[in-house]
Amino acid sequence: MFRNLRIHIFIYYFLTVSAFLGILHYLLAVVQVQNIFLLAVVMLSFVTLGGVMISKLSVDPLQEHVKNLQNLSKETLHELNLPISTIMTNSHMLKKNMLNEKDLKRMARIESACAMLHQRYNELDYMIKTQSLQEIKDNFDLKELIQERIEFLHAIYSHIEFNLYLQSTHVISDKIGLSKVIDNIIDNGVKYSPKSNKIDILLKDFTLHIQDYGCGMDEVELLQIFDNYYQSNSNMKGFGIGLSMVKRFCDKQGIALSFKSEPNKGTTVLLTFKEN
Repeated sequence: MFRNLRIHIFIYYFLTVSAFLGILHYLLAVVQVQNIFLLAVVMLSFVTLGGVMISKLSVDPLQEHVKNLQNLSKETLHELNLPISTIMTNSHMLKKNMLNEKDLKRMARIESACAMLHQRYNELDYMIKTQSLQEIKDNFDLKELIQERIEFLHAIYSHIEFNLYLQSTHVISDKIGLSKVIDNIIDNGVKYSPKSNKIDILLKDFTLHIQDYGCGMDEVELLQIFDNYYQSNSNMKGFGIGLSMVKRFCDKQGIALSFKSEPNKGTTVLLTFKEN
């Protein structure tokens, strides 16, 4: 598709430039137009028309291609929702009649895998909405969202002790995007705390505190943490783009983001929300 599109654009561009030079030569050498202003107007009109046609030839097929991809993604998501819901519902029903410990563990793994699939479903749906430039605003209790995220993350980080001190706090924000932000911050806290198994989370006065007890950072590192691909520890797995994404999200949503950290003592991330 794109190869043919390049060929068509090149041919049209070549023909347009050739026609432009031919008309210019005709007006100057044959007709011998003396009115420079009139010549400029004619040439400018021709160039504008050619530019419009080239842009239409370039953008329209891409726009149609993107639209088809978005429609396919929406249809695929719609089809995925039913089997995921069916698996979750039936697994809960089967679990009620199970007494064998091994069977219960197997069913727990199925439920965990299904929960992860449902998470990917929500993220794909979120990406489609953000790419279509829809402004996403939800009114929800941040306390409940944090509890949901901790329940999900505890299945992944079973060795971590999450200490929660949460006040009911209603905010207006992008709920799914904020979920990704919280997951990212907690994931960093676990990753940079290899000798600690504790994460403290405090929600009070519209400010969320997420504190780890890991390696911490000095003042120089704190100035670099939002740079793409920066990692304070090069031995850690990852691409170093998480906190830059967190910063962009917070700036867009009007959430104040700040860090408190000391080497070998840990890091506290603070998210301050606007009061409704």
